[in-house]
Amino acid sequence: MPGRLVPQIVTSLRQYRAADFGADMLAGVIVGIVALPLAIAFGIASGVSPAQGVYTAIIAGFVISALGGSTVQIGGPTGAFVVIVFGIVSKYGYSGLAVATVMAGVLLIVMGVARLGGAIKFIPYPVTTGFTAGIALIIASQQIKDVLGLNMASVPAEFMERMQRYAETLDTMNMHAVALALMTIGIILLWPFVTRRVPSPFVALVASTAAASFLGLEVETIGSRFGDISFALPAPSLPSISLADARNLVNPAITIALLAAIESLLSAVVADGMTGHRHRSNMELVAQGVANVASPLFGGIPATGAIARTATNIRNGARSPVAGIVHTATLLLIALALGRWAQLIPMCVLGAILLVVAYNMSEWRSFVGLRHAPKSDIVVLLITFGLTVVVDLTVAIEAGMVMAAFLFMKRMADVANVSVITREFEEANGSASSGAVRDLPRGVIVYEINGPFFFGAAESFKQTMSQTMVRARVLVLRMRNVPAIDATGMHALQNVVRRTQGDGTLVLLCEIQEQPIIALGKAGLLTELGPEQTYETLEGALDRARREVSATL
Repeated sequence: MPGRLVPQIVTSLRQYRAADFGADMLAGVIVGIVALPLAIAFGIASGVSPAQGVYTAIIAGFVISALGGSTVQIGGPTGAFVVIVFGIVSKYGYSGLAVATVMAGVLLIVMGVARLGGAIKFIPYPVTTGFTAGIALIIASQQIKDVLGLNMASVPAEFMERMQRYAETLDTMNMHAVALALMTIGIILLWPFVTRRVPSPFVALVASTAAASFLGLEVETIGSRFGDISFALPAPSLPSISLADARNLVNPAITIALLAAIESLLSAVVADGMTGHRHRSNMELVAQGVANVASPLFGGIPATGAIARTATNIRNGARSPVAGIVHTATLLLIALALGRWAQLIPMCVLGAILLVVAYNMSEWRSFVGLRHAPKSDIVVLLITFGLTVVVDLTVAIEAGMVMAAFLFMKRMADVANVSVITREFEEANGSASSGAVRDLPRGVIVYEINGPFFFGAAESFKQTMSQTMVRARVLVLRMRNVPAIDATGMHALQNVVRRTQGDGTLVLLCEIQEQPIIALGKAGLLTELGPEQTYETLEGALDRARREVSATL
């Protein structure tokens, strides 16, 4: 079941075979090779060292595979976190990032235990598309300095200021860096036509680094920027920060948690579509939480499920979470054995790899495709995208969700309506019920409520009743098309019933569905009306209306 809090590896190992292990080994090794350049690149782009990106891929990747709710999910640092991690590091340093990541991990665990895994699907598509495209644009813009080899002390955190600085330093462009970047992008795009067994980002990294070394190109490298780097895992240590700063990190922590939940569950859904399996969303959230608590203890950064690496895992034959564990072991061995060569990697090469990642992440076809959506959804998309780029991701998600919620309320109000159907009954001919209502006595009026009776529709209901209601002896409210009612709807209905009955009009309710009748019962309205004022059928309510009118003649 999707909501079970049982790691997927437990289920997989119960029916594990030798052939499965062979397939998982191959897939894990290939994904481990893919993960190395990405982990280094994401670490640098996030404002930390290359080694910290690798630590995250190893520690968090292992935990996500060992405890996760998806059979083939690959976890680690992703492009989605680059923007917010860079912002936190710039303002609070790595200690602040570590504390925010641990807080986010705890929140993810609580979300999983509380069975909130299914709630993520309610985030509107224009919101996720908007902030994903915005993040992709920011990541791409951050790579311009390295790809063009610009002579800049640092890249400004603000997007507009960043673009202005690029324009001011464009005359310092390094053509060696540009040539290497173009070579890297070309290999990434063309290598899959040769073979898919050896990942194109890894081939591009090795080939471009070798070309820069043998040709003696004057470009900035990891070594020239960061000095000597050790990829050996550090001893675990607890992050420390002041209480005042910890309070300021609550909002970033919530953003990290929400982003981790969204990205990991989206990746798991994609994996389900490719494999035919069903992930356990709540267990996946718990695993993501544990991973984000563990990662900072070893100097890592936030992690989540990585869609591209998960897809690579599946395409290469992965059958269980063992492939993900093998991927982390492969990454660790490569980092320890070849890590000393990492300082030779040109920064323009890593920037080019991230440009391709940003392009793939942007999902520009989905972004452009939403131009055919309703105008309100387009507004949500563009505002979320714009706020992500110009302000920050936290504000963008909050604003996007608030706008989407208000639009939902408006649409519910538009869908729900109250209409007078008395005349339709009086003029009906040939229908099964027309004979029962053709002789509807004067003084009986029938209204029909259509659609969910939520807070968005309550005001519309009250306005319609006050504008179209005439003085009647009996008011019949037909509720066959009301699947659900909330507290605001019940309050509006109670007010109408009490005001109408206060004017001497008998109110009858009929054809009430299951949820509304339970809700109205708990609210006491059905008790207030009594059994003689609620009916299962319209015909029963009309018979009662006729008797009431006849008794007053």
